[in-house]
Amino acid sequence: MSQILDAEVIVIGSGLGGLVTATQLAAKGASVIVLERYLIPGGSGGYFERNGYRFDVGASMIFGFGDRGTTNLLTRALAAVNMKMETIADPVQIHYHLPNKLEIEVHRDYEKFIKELGDRFPHEREGIRKFYDECWHIFNCLNAIELLSLEEWRYLMRVFFQNPLACLGLAAYLPQNAGDIAKKYIRDRELLQFIDMECYCWSVVPAERTPAINAGMVFSDRHYGGINYPKGGVGKIAEKLVEGLDKAGGEIRYGARVTQIITKAKSGRGAIGVKLANGDILYAKKVVSNATRWDTFGNLLKDEPLPNGERGWQDRYQKSPSFLSLHLGVAASAIPDAAACHHILLEDWDDMQKEQGTIFVSIPTLLDRSLAPEGHHIVHTFTPSWMSEWEGLSASEYEQKKIIAAEKLCDRLLVIFPKLEECLDYQEIGTPRSHRRFLGRADGTYGPIPAGKPWGLLGMPFNRTSIPDLYCVGDSTFPGQGLNAVAFSGFACGHLVASTLGLV
Repeated sequence: MSQILDAEVIVIGSGLGGLVTATQLAAKGASVIVLERYLIPGGSGGYFERNGYRFDVGASMIFGFGDRGTTNLLTRALAAVNMKMETIADPVQIHYHLPNKLEIEVHRDYEKFIKELGDRFPHEREGIRKFYDECWHIFNCLNAIELLSLEEWRYLMRVFFQNPLACLGLAAYLPQNAGDIAKKYIRDRELLQFIDMECYCWSVVPAERTPAINAGMVFSDRHYGGINYPKGGVGKIAEKLVEGLDKAGGEIRYGARVTQIITKAKSGRGAIGVKLANGDILYAKKVVSNATRWDTFGNLLKDEPLPNGERGWQDRYQKSPSFLSLHLGVAASAIPDAAACHHILLEDWDDMQKEQGTIFVSIPTLLDRSLAPEGHHIVHTFTPSWMSEWEGLSASEYEQKKIIAAEKLCDRLLVIFPKLEECLDYQEIGTPRSHRRFLGRADGTYGPIPAGKPWGLLGMPFNRTSIPDLYCVGDSTFPGQGLNAVAFSGFACGHLVASTLGLV
C-alpha cells in the first residue's frame, strides 16, 4: 500500500544550498517542504541580533551578486522566484596583513591588483600575470555555460553542443589544482605562500590542495561580478529565498528537527520520508539533505550500513576545521573610515593551517551602517579551531578557555586596529561547540577538505547518493564551500531532482 505523500520533495535544512534547491524545484512546479531545526533560515548564512547589532553568523564576503554572465548564482537563484536584493559594492575583497610586512589589497579593479602585487614582486610580474590570466581562462569557460547538474546527461549533451570549447576547456582543468598552475609560472617562495593564502582564505587548504576550477571562479569573479554585500546583512538572502519559496507554493517549517531519513524496508533501498524529533513522519517522492554528508549518513541514516561510495569519499576527504568566532560591537572610532571591510592577519607562514593560526576579520558596517547602533561598528573575527580543542571541559573550564582565547585574538588584532579593546561595547564568543549546537554540523565543520593532494574536483561527491531518491546538497557536495558554491550545488541538485520528476 502506498503512503500518502506530504510533498513531492522534502528538503532537510534551510542553508543556502537547501533553499536554492527548494526554490528551483518550486519554480518548476514541484511541491516542496523545507524542514529547519532552528527558528530562522540560512544556517551559516543566517544572522542573529544582540543589543542593537545584527551579526552575520558566517562570512560576510559574498560572491554571486553580479548582474551579467552565468556565474552570478545568487542573483539568478533569487530571480527564479521573482526576488531581488539591493547590494553594496565592496571596492576591496581582502586586505592581507602577512609575514615580512607583506601588505596587499585585492582591489575589485583587476589591473590595480596585478600592479600592486607586481610592485611587491617585480621579478615575478610576468608569472603573476600568467597565473591569474589562466584563472581568467577557467572563469571564462564557466561563465559561458549554464551551471546545472553534471549528473544529468541531457543537460551535458545540450551544453556541450552549445559551447564545446568551453566544456573541453573545463574538462582539462577538472583534475588540476591551483598550486600546479601557480608553480608553472612562479618561483618566488614568498609569492607562492601568498597564493597559498589566497586559496586558504576560502578553501581552508593551500593551493596544492585547492581545485583549479574553484580558484578560477574565485580569483576572477571578485573582479568580474565583484564582492557585493546584501543590504541588511547576509541573512537577508535566506529571508528573500524563503519569501520567494512561499510565493512559488513551497513551504518552510521551523523548529522541525529531522532525526531520521526513512527508507524502504529491507536493505534501505530508497528514501521515502523523514521522522521528526516530535515523532511526526512526513513522506515524499524525493528527500534532499542539506546536512553535511557526515551527519546525513552518520546520524540521519545511522541504522543503515555506510554505502561503499560514501566510505570511499570519507577516506579521501576529512572535515574542515570549525571556527573560534568573536562577534564584537565597537565604537566607530576604533575603525578608520578608509579601512577595507575584510582583512586577513598572519604573523608566521608556518602557522597558516594551525589551530587559531590565521585570523579573518569582517567589518560589514563599513558598507552597511544599519547593522549597528549609530556611532558603532561590527567586527566579526574568526580563526580556524578544531572540536578536539573544546571537548572534555567542565562548564567553568569551557567559559574560562573562551575568555582567554578571545583576549589573545583581540591582542593580535591591535596590530591592525590599535584602539579596538578600548572601544569595545559588546562581545560574544563562539566555538566549534557553538557551531555544532546551532547549525547542526558534525564537529562544527564548514565542509570537506582533501585528506591528501586531490585530483582537482574529480574526487568530490555530487548530489546523487547511492540510496535511491536521496540527494545531498551544500558544502560537502560539488563544488564545495562558500555561498556561491553552495548555490551552484543547489542549482545542480534542483535540476537533477526536477529531471527525475519529469519537470525539465
